[in-house]
This record gives sequence, structure tokens and C-alpha cells, in this order.
Amino acid sequence: MSDADSEKATRDRIFKQAFVRLMPLLFIGYVMAYIDRINVGFAALKMNAELGIGPAVFGFGAGVFFIGYFFAEVPSNLIMEKVGARRWIARIMITWGLISAAMIFVQGEKSFLAMRLLLGAAEAGFYPGVILYMTYWFPKEYRARMFGAFSVAIPVSLAIGAPLSTAILHLDGLLGLKGWQWLFILEGLPTSLFGIMFLFMIPDRPKDAKWLAPADRDKLQSILDEEQRGVAATHGSSLKTAFTDPRMAALSFIYFANTGANLGLAFFLPQILKSTGLSDMQSGLMTAVPYVFGTIGGLVFGYVSDTYNDRRLTLVTALVFTALGMVGAGYLTGSLWAVAFMSLAAVGLYGAKAPFWALPSLFLTGSAAAAGIAVINCIGNLGGFVAPSIVGWVREATGSFQAGLYFLGGLALSGAIVTILVVNQRFAEAREPRVALSKQSA
Repeated sequence: MSDADSEKATRDRIFKQAFVRLMPLLFIGYVMAYIDRINVGFAALKMNAELGIGPAVFGFGAGVFFIGYFFAEVPSNLIMEKVGARRWIARIMITWGLISAAMIFVQGEKSFLAMRLLLGAAEAGFYPGVILYMTYWFPKEYRARMFGAFSVAIPVSLAIGAPLSTAILHLDGLLGLKGWQWLFILEGLPTSLFGIMFLFMIPDRPKDAKWLAPADRDKLQSILDEEQRGVAATHGSSLKTAFTDPRMAALSFIYFANTGANLGLAFFLPQILKSTGLSDMQSGLMTAVPYVFGTIGGLVFGYVSDTYNDRRLTLVTALVFTALGMVGAGYLTGSLWAVAFMSLAAVGLYGAKAPFWALPSLFLTGSAAAAGIAVINCIGNLGGFVAPSIVGWVREATGSFQAGLYFLGGLALSGAIVTILVVNQRFAEAREPRVALSKQSA
């Protein structure tokens, strides 16, 4: 075996060990996060009628989560960089679990909107915090696979959460509580308990990992430090980079398009399926089908993106899959055949995340990465406010989800177009403003 092959084998062994120790905990945390985020879609099957919440208000409430998310996101990631991922991510999980469980106290439209706003503020920072955390552990040639594996938690959470949530609804009347109240309790409190466990099980950086041999720990930390120094030397690491680089606007819009299409579908999918004549339980079980395919999409696109070192074509392909799936589902609205196109859309929705999140770290590191990843995520997640609001409004105005699904398809297609225009061969090069700053500092 040559020295190069030996070096690669050593690196692969170390990173596999880190993956096995860290990813299950991060994965479980995100499954819980996403279940707590979207379980309101299943609660709506009973809660909306009992509390007098109409489609437009529900769509607005589903999306207003991201307003609280928007304002708390960047400060959250900057705090995490200072105090460490272990303590801060655990704090986020404990807080949002408690607030999710407190949704049992919702009594009408105003309290529903207020609690969704608080839940968004509480969860803010978890996803971008984990994305940032993974850049502390995995170099760029491994990242698309890591991000793909982590993002698979979304379709998995929906595949698990759909039948689980609809089953919990059948606890209606137990101990005097409604089924939808049990839903929030039984899916919120375990998240807080897991957050406490998380506090004791996750190390901040490779140098803190007691389960790595000292030589492996030092090697892993040195590989990552060297990579981050290279990015900093080319692009800088100041907060200004995160707010002034033009690539940030493009990435934020692409993520806005993908997230809007994702959550515009996720929040209403149980209601779309129920409109075909399915029962609550049948709707819950059928909701899981697209996300099984989404799980496969996340893993396959992550593997292909890293294997061929390609971010552009894999991202564009995923977004086009989403657009075609949404349009096909809209055309077949009212028929169970629409589920096949929703499955195609889910492949694209979750396949896009792996190549997408490998892009920011090509030009962001240090404080710029902490702020930049949070900025992209919080602006992008405004799509989770806009899209469900529009789908809900269209549903109330037209009595159908068809036009709303067409809108989601158009949103995904716009993201593909921006990707083609911006993510080119010069994407990872230093921008002129950075060159000017370097000359001044010299």
C-alpha cells in the first residue's frame, strides 16, 4: 500500500469513527425537532375544527414559526461558537421540547399564533448549529455525505411521525385531554429529556473527544484546523464576510425556494390526502410514503455529490425533481396517484440538502461561518412562512390545493435557475472586496 493510500485509509477510519459516535445523536435530535415542528399538521385534523381555526389562519400560524426563528437564528449560532455546541444545542432542545408540550394550552387563533411564534424562537439555531458543528468534525470531501445523512432525519421524522401522530390522536378523552393535546405532550417532553442526555454525550471539538485515541484526536483536529486556515486566508473569517458576500444572497434564495416547497407540502400533506376520502389513520400512513423516498434521495444525492465532487449539477437535478413532482401532484390533486409525484418531489427536496450545505464552507469559516450558515438558514426558512401561508390562502380561496402545489413547483424551479447562474467554476474563488481588504491590512 502506498503512503497516499495509507494516509487515506487512516483518514477514512478516523472519520468513520467520528460519524458512528456523533451522527446517531445528531440524527435523533433532528428527528425530534422536526416531529415537534410539523406535528401541528396532524393536530390540525382535530384541533382546527374544535378551536375554530380556518385554513388561512392555520397556514399563517404554521409559517409564523419562522418569524421567531428568523430573529433568533444568527444570535444563536454566534453564541454557540462562543459557549460550545454541547451546552448550546442541549439548551435549544430542552427549551423547544417544553414549549412544544405547552401547545396543549392553546385555546384559539391568538394563542395558537403566539405559541407557534415562541416555538420558532426556541428552536432557532438547532439546524444551523448542527451544520456548523459538523464543519468542526468533517472536512469538505466528506461533508455532502454527512449533511445528506443528517438531513435524512427530516423524511424519517415524517415517516415515523405520520403514523405515530395519527395514532396518538386516538387517545382523545384520556385523563380529560383531547387527542391533539396528547400529541403535543408525548412528542414534546421526550425532546427535553433527550436534550439533557445530549449535554453529557457530545464533545465540542475533536480535541475534546475522549473516545478517540490521542494520535487520532490530534490528527483529526490538525486536518480541520489546516482546512479552516486555508479558507480564512483566501476569504477571511470576519462577520463582514457573512453579510456582504454576494454568494450569500444567492444561497439564501436557493434555500428559501427549497424550504418553502418542503414545508408548503409538509404542513398540508395530511389534509391533501384526507381530501381524497381517506380516514385520519389512512392519511397518516399514506403521508409516510413520500418521505420513504425522500430518505433514499438524501442518501443517494449526498453520496453522488461527494463521489464526483459536484455540487452544482446534483443540486440543480434535485430542485428539478421537486418542481416536476409538485406540478404532477397538482395536476392529479384529488387522486391517490398524486402520491407518486409527491414521492418524486420528496426525493428532490431532501436530495438538495446534501450538495447545498457543502457550498457555504467553500468560502466561510470561523465567525463568518457561524453567522453565514445562520443567515442562510434563517432567510431561507422564511420560505417556511411564505409558502404555507400562500398555500393556505389559495386553498381557502379556491377550495383546492392544486394551484398551491403549482406555486410550490415554480418556487423549486426558480431555485434551480439561480443555482445554474451562480454556482459555477468561480464559485469558490475569492471575491474582489476580500482582495481589497487584504491589501489594506498588508
